[in-house]
Amino acid sequence: MGTTADRFKAAVEAADLDAVEELFTEDVRLYSPVKFTPFEGRPMVLGLFGVLLRTFEDFHYVGELAGSAQTAAGPDGGSADSTVLIFRATVNGKQIHGIDLLQFDEAGRIKEFTVMVRPQSAVQALGEAVLAGLVEDGLVPRP
Repeated sequence: MGTTADRFKAAVEAADLDAVEELFTEDVRLYSPVKFTPFEGRPMVLGLFGVLLRTFEDFHYVGELAGSAQTAAGPDGGSADSTVLIFRATVNGKQIHGIDLLQFDEAGRIKEFTVMVRPQSAVQALGEAVLAGLVEDGLVPRP
């Protein structure tokens, strides 16, 4: 069956939102490079994933690192088992290099998810595409 990270990679690469949903806690938080505050809760994070799966072209994971890291939630953060997944993709003709930092609860489900991408021009292209998708799906109001 593999680790949560293995199942997550397979689900994302297969664009299987139902399989992704099973891996998230109800109160999952996703920290995005294009928004200061996190996306919170399974419905919102899954909605964002639906947009991302439509937005990324040629998305694929190219590496993985496992360990533990301090979480962002709570007054002192705490530490959690964590996996960094390294990815490559294209958005609107811009090549993106990025990482997904997955942090797990005691049951092995994803409780925090942080995305970092480079270069800056790719971050801007991603932000514009994601905002348009979120508005189109009715997940956020039109700016």
